[in-house]
Amino acid sequence: MKSPQISTVIIALVFAIFAYIISSTVTITPAVVSVIVFISAFIAPLLSGVPSTANTNAPTQKISEDVKTLYVGNLPYRANETAIRELFSNHGTVQSVRLMKDKHTGKRRGFGFVEMAANDIDKAISALNDTEFQQRTLKVREAKDRPERTEAVD
Repeated sequence: MKSPQISTVIIALVFAIFAYIISSTVTITPAVVSVIVFISAFIAPLLSGVPSTANTNAPTQKISEDVKTLYVGNLPYRANETAIRELFSNHGTVQSVRLMKDKHTGKRRGFGFVEMAANDIDKAISALNDTEFQQRTLKVREAKDRPERTEAVD
């Protein structure tokens, strides 16, 4: 769970102070104060621009449906995630960049994966496939689904 942003905390505190002042000046039941505080828990993130916890699954589900993965091959070994993100950002919305490394040496293997908005995939492929990047000719195509691994029984 992420910690709340400071603006969300400040807005929630303002609502709590507001509820305290109302409850001390006007004779209202604790139930009304509880309702005010409960409603403020939903309003505070909206006012601060942070999605509420009840709503956090909706945007990620939408994003995951609209995202496709590109395979990027023949990458320069010195290329990093930031450079690849910048390159692909010129052709659409980049969600993530993963450059593969050898698990024993930690050195880059010369290929990786870029997750982009589905409607930007074709534009990125046509713009970047067979183009030169840091003196290497990139190979860009839609990534294939990884086959299920079966463990060998000894």
